[in-house]
Amino acid sequence: MSQASVRRKPDEQPALLDSELEHLPPELRWREWMGRVEAVIFAASEPVPREVLARVVGKNCNLDLVIDDIRAELAGRPYELVAVAGGWQHRTKKVFGDVIHAAFGTPAGQGAKELTQSEALVLMCIAYFQPITRGELSSFFGKEVSRDLIGVLRAQDLIASGPRSPQPGAPYTYVTTKNFLSQFGLDTLRQLPDFEMLEDAGLLSKEKLLAGDIPAGLAGGEDNGEGGDDMVERQLS
Repeated sequence: MSQASVRRKPDEQPALLDSELEHLPPELRWREWMGRVEAVIFAASEPVPREVLARVVGKNCNLDLVIDDIRAELAGRPYELVAVAGGWQHRTKKVFGDVIHAAFGTPAGQGAKELTQSEALVLMCIAYFQPITRGELSSFFGKEVSRDLIGVLRAQDLIASGPRSPQPGAPYTYVTTKNFLSQFGLDTLRQLPDFEMLEDAGLLSKEKLLAGDIPAGLAGGEDNGEGGDDMVERQLS
């Protein structure tokens, strides 16, 4: 029989995957589920959500326990399985960041350009106060936040347009994206440090934000010897 004759017809449905695996003993069934879940995550370029993984395992399979067992097996490996952006993804462990940087010239998982201090400030405000308009951001900083700056954050898929504001003219608001969660290693926005707790602890406040005092790791731009206040004022406008 030729290869053409066994090729699936356009309207032919693919064979159903046996997800229950009832013919296997429990231990082998569990190992097969683990292999399937890890294979799907490994093959994906983005975090894989629960509903996708559920397609390849039995209906009574506890995916959280499967993930825990996979993580346990990866304990001695240079990569790990992390919950990020509403799904799971393989990522190189942070301890190997310098190694990746030496090999490729860029930190692991960071192909986009680093954010300047002003871009990081605006992104942080959007993350905490979304949905928020450009006008509200400008009011917060006491200086216009430029369309170009917003464009940089949009181009890196860190923010997107949100619902229209009920304000006159119905301006668009801005919200963070799944890529924002992925880039900063967050599973959900609930994992952001509580703003009021940071204020109460004296670690963060509106005044500190305006002065460019933000948590380490959020801003990627270098100081270049310039005063933080002057640099932020120039870049916001």
